[in-house]
Amino acid sequence: MKITPGGVVAAEWTKFSSLRSTWITTGISVLLLIVFGTIASASFSGDSLSAVDLALSGSTLAALAVGVLGALLAASEYTTGMIRATLAAVPRRLPVLWSKSLVAGLAALVVMTAGAFAAFALGSAVLNQDVGALGLGDDGVVRALVGAGLYLGLVAVLGVALGMLVRSSAGAIAILAGVLLIVPGLAALLPDAIADAITPYLPSNAGSAVMTLTQGEGTLAPWTGLAVFAGYVVVTLGVAAYRLKKSDA
Repeated sequence: MKITPGGVVAAEWTKFSSLRSTWITTGISVLLLIVFGTIASASFSGDSLSAVDLALSGSTLAALAVGVLGALLAASEYTTGMIRATLAAVPRRLPVLWSKSLVAGLAALVVMTAGAFAAFALGSAVLNQDVGALGLGDDGVVRALVGAGLYLGLVAVLGVALGMLVRSSAGAIAILAGVLLIVPGLAALLPDAIADAITPYLPSNAGSAVMTLTQGEGTLAPWTGLAVFAGYVVVTLGVAAYRLKKSDA
């Protein structure tokens, strides 16, 4: 019996929602975003960060968590050998990658957007009096919160792409951590002229630009940064699609 694209998506959603690790990792992602944002809002004093910046201060760790979620969804089937059954049922192969990406990306987008708004609401309630309060009606606030969900949704898709590419949960997670956490630190060690030129275009810096209320000197505009990060994700998906199509499971 021919499996329709909708059937492939439904099958991937069933796998996604039936794994205990999915709910644990998703819960950790939201918890990191809300808890770190609330703590930062309550404890920070000064005017160098806005209420939105503080509320989303847990986004770096949340990004790592949702990336792990995507990597586990993609690579776990290679670990268990279930990928052979999946590809036997979907011989065209590529719909499996697109469906996994769609499921992980949309789930992360919805949950983390809600988490961003919750972090902002709780952060605003406990905001240090030295920091200016903001509301949803202020310029850029909704864009930053929705942008956080979009960025984290794309990180989940990047995790899927890496998982399908390297076919190892540990390997995909290591690469993801390196790209999001280690590479920006290494770039800071370069000569200033080089660092200033490349730092805004690094994946995590470009993607997180959409969450920033005010852009500093040398940073990308919000939607430009998100577009650059989306480009990284698309390229990685393309390489993963090529390997999936050309290599044995």
